[in-house]
Amino acid sequence: MRLINTETLTLSEFLESDIPKYAILSHTWEDQEVTFQDFPHDAIRSRKKGFAKLQKLCELARQDGLQYAWADTCCIDKTSSSELTEAINSMFRFYLHADVCYAWLMDLPPDNRDIHYQLPKCRWFTRGWTLQELIAPRVLKFYDQTWTFRGTKSSLRQLITQITSISSAVLKDPARLSQLPVAQKMAWAAGRQTTRIEDMAYSLLGIFDVNMPMIYGEGSRAFLRLQEEIAKEKNDPSLFAWRTALSSSSLSSGGQKQTHHGMFASTPAEFGNSGSIHLINDPMFSTEYLISNKGLRID
Repeated sequence: MRLINTETLTLSEFLESDIPKYAILSHTWEDQEVTFQDFPHDAIRSRKKGFAKLQKLCELARQDGLQYAWADTCCIDKTSSSELTEAINSMFRFYLHADVCYAWLMDLPPDNRDIHYQLPKCRWFTRGWTLQELIAPRVLKFYDQTWTFRGTKSSLRQLITQITSISSAVLKDPARLSQLPVAQKMAWAAGRQTTRIEDMAYSLLGIFDVNMPMIYGEGSRAFLRLQEEIAKEKNDPSLFAWRTALSSSSLSSGGQKQTHHGMFASTPAEFGNSGSIHLINDPMFSTEYLISNKGLRID
């Protein structure tokens, strides 16, 4: 794992067995982020807009007594497909094991108006990657656009539940994720977006505790692969509890509604009405799945 030394603002690498305590940043990407290639060169990184947030990350970490910090912009070499795949598959754990996570809400105004009115409007709650960044950290602190502290996940838990539909129990303890139906967790992502189509699937790997290789360029196929991996790992029929929406893409050339669709959903949005689904824990309703080159078999 590669971490920023918060005193020297240099990068250090650690074996998994030797990872020190660290802080972690949650944010939404902007133009001029500092990349792994930029970071060693002070003359380059200091000219980029994104360097200010890294400096603030390190400042907050030092105040919390932490010598190291992690940020996805500069701690991953995204030119290496193998490193990128490993990092994305490990992302949930990065946030889970951090001592503290600082969420910078760049569009949260620096005023004293009721945060219950302001917070739901923040872009941070609409992005795909920030879903796991909300759930995984044990300690999550929110900061507005001037880096003024506005509350924690614990103190704002009821409001966050209202915004995201994620239960208070899960926000309090991410280990509760394993007890929830697939469809319910998919519903949390229904209104979220990512810049790249594939990232909508890749950002959910940690939520479902599955792993798969990254294939940028595969488009919507990534979400189908995610569901295949879930079917292999989870005996959960709610994976199929989705409903397609009538849209221009679901109409034939003659304007008629197409009735043919695979067993898997096309996007998380199709789970938008599945947030209240609960599983019946009864062997009578137990179902087994088999994924093969011929498709999905349900016994």
